[in-house]
Amino acid sequence: MTHSHQKTLITTGLALVMAGCSLPQTGKTLQLDSPGTTDRPVLTMKEAAIYTPEAYFAYRGQYSDPIYDPWHPQPIQMNDTNFIVGPQIGVNGARFTSIQAAVNAVIAENTSVPKFIKILPGRYVGTVYIPSTTPPITIYGSGNKPDEVIVSLALDSMISPAQYRQTVNGEGQYQPQDPAWNMYHICATKMNATINTSCSAVIWSQSDRFQMKNLTVENSLLDQIGRGTHQGVALRTDGDRMQLENVRLLGRQDTFFVNTSNAQNEYVTDHYSRAYIKDSYIEGDVDYVFGRANAVFENVHFHSVTSRGPGEAFVFAPDTMPGVPHGFLVTRSRITGDAGFQGKLKAKLGRAWDQGASKTGYLPGKTANGQLVIRESWIDSSYDLKQPWAAAATTSRPHRGNANPERDLNDLHFNRLWEYQNKVMVK
Repeated sequence: MTHSHQKTLITTGLALVMAGCSLPQTGKTLQLDSPGTTDRPVLTMKEAAIYTPEAYFAYRGQYSDPIYDPWHPQPIQMNDTNFIVGPQIGVNGARFTSIQAAVNAVIAENTSVPKFIKILPGRYVGTVYIPSTTPPITIYGSGNKPDEVIVSLALDSMISPAQYRQTVNGEGQYQPQDPAWNMYHICATKMNATINTSCSAVIWSQSDRFQMKNLTVENSLLDQIGRGTHQGVALRTDGDRMQLENVRLLGRQDTFFVNTSNAQNEYVTDHYSRAYIKDSYIEGDVDYVFGRANAVFENVHFHSVTSRGPGEAFVFAPDTMPGVPHGFLVTRSRITGDAGFQGKLKAKLGRAWDQGASKTGYLPGKTANGQLVIRESWIDSSYDLKQPWAAAATTSRPHRGNANPERDLNDLHFNRLWEYQNKVMVK
């Protein structure tokens, strides 16, 4: 099939109107033809037409036996509820001072009816674990802005299981009879020297139809740890049909783990998990949006920071399996960086994860080959737009895009990291 060359415009200047934030339009326009280059492949209009939220949300079930079951996310509701969490019991209707206690109470009702947990303004320190047995649940902040309700903990992937037990369960927050005990116990009894990334999340949800709105989740490790391997996940989600709306996710390395796993085995990741993130803000430095889910990000502000010191920065690290044509879709969003990205120091839009291939190297058709499309979005000059994609995280496989006009977009001998009609703004 021959594809006509589609012009992709890159607008230089303080130029956009988005999410209620307007910047004065100015500057000159540069042009980049599709199919782009091996360093920066660009989709044609015809190719881009297959990368829509509907396509990313079309299937559920096992990768080997996908079921066509289109999902059409609706706006998250913040319904009245008697599951209210606040700084003090009895004030403004608060029945719990712990979000985890409210989650446990919801599960104890043993119902499949959707439930709501209302969080009053304040800072709530500690983890929140939501097992697969949880009914459809919405956790929302009752403040006027998402920064009025903050769920926070400093949790480092490099701590030992003993340190994890003290940090997460020092006051007996998790007990064997609790519904989330198994999630905690997996991490507390690890035989490794460290708990690793999978256990470093402040909020971890394995449940389907999990929703959050109007609050902040912060791994407050932030700049306490300098450069180096210190994953600190704010939010990890594994279930299907997960939604975030008007949420702030704050961290540094590995802020948002939008993933898929089996409730019985956290390492089994052979099924679809769909996620929709809208009108939100995500901050970090290294691979700070990563995982294997089919995830759509709409009107999301991604912000890369240099507050741990100058160094490499990567926004996305998708881990899509080779037989799966859809991984991450970013649409009508904003990708920015702080003032530290000047001169030769530039951030990268992302890289493939290549999870599980450290010993074998990348094996086309066998190991993960992350898929991502960034389309109709705004990128500022913090980013290296000549070579926006870096070598893979696990294998150091050099990025190689497919710039052949007759290309197969899922040819696994190439990376699957694409752009379409993005604009660039100068800070």
